[in-house]
Amino acid sequence: MANIQKPKGTFDILPEQSGLWQYIETAARKVAALNGFSEIRFPTFEYTELFDRGVGDTTDIVQKEMYTFSDRDGRSMSLRPEGTASVVRSIVENGLVAQAMPLKLYYIGSFFRYEKPQANRSREFVQFGTEVFGADSPYADAEVIMLASALFKALGVDEHISLKINSIGCKTCRADYHAALKTYFENKKDGLCDTCKGRLETNPLRILDCKCPECKAIAADAPKTIEFLCEDCSKHFEKLKACLNDSGTKFEVDPFIVRGLDYYTKTVFEFVSDIGAQSTVCGGGRYDGLVKQLGGPPLCGVGFGMGITRLIAVMENANALPAIDKAPKLYFAPMGEKAQAKAFELCGKLKNSGIYSECDICGRSLKAQMKYADKIGALYTLVLGDNELEEGKAVLKAMRGGDNIEVEINADKIISALA
Repeated sequence: MANIQKPKGTFDILPEQSGLWQYIETAARKVAALNGFSEIRFPTFEYTELFDRGVGDTTDIVQKEMYTFSDRDGRSMSLRPEGTASVVRSIVENGLVAQAMPLKLYYIGSFFRYEKPQANRSREFVQFGTEVFGADSPYADAEVIMLASALFKALGVDEHISLKINSIGCKTCRADYHAALKTYFENKKDGLCDTCKGRLETNPLRILDCKCPECKAIAADAPKTIEFLCEDCSKHFEKLKACLNDSGTKFEVDPFIVRGLDYYTKTVFEFVSDIGAQSTVCGGGRYDGLVKQLGGPPLCGVGFGMGITRLIAVMENANALPAIDKAPKLYFAPMGEKAQAKAFELCGKLKNSGIYSECDICGRSLKAQMKYADKIGALYTLVLGDNELEEGKAVLKAMRGGDNIEVEINADKIISALA
């Protein structure tokens, strides 16, 4: 019988890798807390309608990439493909929209999209995301951008990631821009893919986000969003640029950034790395109409989603992976039943005192135990046999050079010797 393997496009995080993930998640939580953000958690699956309405039924995510199924009551459910729609649903449903503003939230979790698996792109992926509600000022845009920048700096990859920003306007100026796009693409309709021919009628902005090489080539000379901004959107964008300049945050204006979700308004941005294909590590922007669209009050919002797998790839490329030491400080090597019981007792007391220690639980020979202690990188070993039990003393043997230490077989004495 063949072994069962993980589904295509998913991955296991093995014990030797999990320390790195914990390191990144801890750094993200620390930066978020420093900026006044609180964690929110939400279901892995939601009613499909949430993403149809929130993400947009003209997006690739909704049209092609969602994992959608019917439950036993015939209701359409979807695994969450992104975080913002779920966060908005949660704050509306739970009344957080009535709290003092701004409301600052972050999340870390898995998301799901049915895409072609490739380097740094999988069907289940983990994101760190932030959302700020109730602040329409460009300072809020700058704050979430600078939060992402602070995390990159904390992880030692800020020199390998560049920030690109754009403004896609609001409903007031978007209508004129859509009209200009439609006129432009209508004259080149025969060269578009079938999907984009449909988008031409429903949402021509989505054509700019198409990955098809032919469509990308045609879109290269399309009208730019920043050429059609109304006075309010233009002032917002100029103030954002001033905020970033004043804070020393380097950026480039890229008029081709539109992001792949329908809810964005005004500011959109991406942090792009030097790892080659699939190089966008973080993307986000403002979504001032989404809360109202999903049944809440007219509450503005801005946020981002950051891919952890791609972030790890950048860290690897930048030689910024941390040295994570999981080695125990002490390994007990007992010989005999009485010694085993005593070693197990002492080991437990050391753990309760905050000292990571291990004790043989496999019944190995002394030689095998010493090999194992060396393999797991223990700093010290303590051999415990009949002689040691009789004398009430044993030797802490240094495994990586250094001095051996004779101690009484007493948890307090061992702890003080290791401190």
